[in-house]
Amino acid sequence: MKEIAGIYCRLSDEDRHKKNKDDDSESIQNQKSMLITYAMERGWEIYQIYSDDDYTGSDRNRPEFNRMLRDAQEGKINIVLCKSQSRFSRELEIVEKYIHGYFLLWGVRFIGVVDNADTALRGNKKARQINGLINEWYLEDMSESVKSVLNDKRSKGLHIGSSAVYGYRKDPERKGHLVIDADAAAIVHEIFEMYAAGFGKTEIARELNRREVPSPFRYKILTGEYIGKGTGSNGKYAHLWRYHSINNILHNEMYLGNMVQGKSGTVSYKMKKKYYRSKEQWYIVENTHEPVIERELWNKVQSLIRKNTAPQRNGKVSILAGKVVCAGCGYALHVNYTRGIRYLRCKINQRLDNICEGCCIREDFLKQKILEEYRKMINQYLNPEQAEHLVIVSGPDDRLQQRNTVLKEIGKYRQDKEKCENALKELYLDKVRGDITIEEYRAFSQQFHDDIERYDKLMAERREKLEEIDRQEKETLSKKEIIKKYADTSELNYDIMNLFVDHIEVGRRKNNREEYPVKIYWKF
Repeated sequence: MKEIAGIYCRLSDEDRHKKNKDDDSESIQNQKSMLITYAMERGWEIYQIYSDDDYTGSDRNRPEFNRMLRDAQEGKINIVLCKSQSRFSRELEIVEKYIHGYFLLWGVRFIGVVDNADTALRGNKKARQINGLINEWYLEDMSESVKSVLNDKRSKGLHIGSSAVYGYRKDPERKGHLVIDADAAAIVHEIFEMYAAGFGKTEIARELNRREVPSPFRYKILTGEYIGKGTGSNGKYAHLWRYHSINNILHNEMYLGNMVQGKSGTVSYKMKKKYYRSKEQWYIVENTHEPVIERELWNKVQSLIRKNTAPQRNGKVSILAGKVVCAGCGYALHVNYTRGIRYLRCKINQRLDNICEGCCIREDFLKQKILEEYRKMINQYLNPEQAEHLVIVSGPDDRLQQRNTVLKEIGKYRQDKEKCENALKELYLDKVRGDITIEEYRAFSQQFHDDIERYDKLMAERREKLEEIDRQEKETLSKKEIIKKYADTSELNYDIMNLFVDHIEVGRRKNNREEYPVKIYWKF
């Protein structure tokens, strides 16, 4: 049978001597020369030289490597010639899959010249497997070493990303430090102000697009920070502001001056698939750079976000959102439009008449009622000093009980997570002992990984709840200043609703002549 060789070369990480990016490295050139000579001395025909420059031995997506495998499968070559087995792959799994698996089925001979790896030689397999195991250890050690260095930098608050978050840029004079990008930071601040003023996230995106403000991705291209090919993962919409880009900015603690990194990671050095870590696993270092958003504005926006309210037709969130409930069933009222007029209705009544008698009120009437009652409440106290002790800003009295409940839940989820982690270790030992196959291990372990990730998310949610409870406890707003500031207001606004109104109950009136039964629960 005619012997047709495919020569495969790969750049070694320790050999990078290219003068120009598009040139072959010196290491690649030496590999080609040695392997061509080796093949010609044996009279083999060289079908193709496959060369992957700037790729690691653990990368399974090497373009030339995969092209070579396709040619081998299609019978175009029957010899794969490399400088060493490690140039083919440093992963033991890949070595076993192809060199000791598919290559035998395809009738392909593998040769690693330097380490004398040759599938045609009897007794050579154990040596190849030992080399594969050594390469596997090398990859694992290198991966752990890189992670350790990066995590050390993260823990010190040093920025290690390829680019800075929108609103900042890398400090050219201090590595790992961020400085404010004035133009982008102004847009970030405007986004926070618009949301605090009642604009929904989609409406903010529309307004920025209408003004042709460059999106974060587009801004990187215009400033020369993004030099890659294509338009990014968002495709044709990458150049536009969207709901998610606004949402990400409003949630990003980096704008407070805190370095937040390590939100995602890879399952292992073998797999590039990313997973999102729970918040307690993030690296958060406070006061590492100048803030774009002041704390007061940040807290106000986060409070609005937690209410999870939907915007009106004009894109703004109603000042009544999350505050108005049905007196009959206690469920939040929903907005309905009739001839262009906004009404608040009980949807439980619309679905099941026998549960709740329901209620319906015009939104503008309710706003006027709240404002009238607010004025009465303020006017009762001619001296704001006397009213100060009545205004309770700190919230409900059952925070200790809430905190204990949340802590118990976190403890339970932590125990459940530890059980999954222990089961995962036992499963791995079963695989090593040969009690289960690799395919069975992958199937079972994926379920454990999913459960661990789910428990991480549940614990993160409960810790956010703890942070909210602590924030309410530590809130030190001056009640005297609040009374003074809003004593003479003539218009209902977000501040009045958030600071003074806990919630509002609306009942069903018996006839059109009767006044709407409205009960306001003040925070005092």
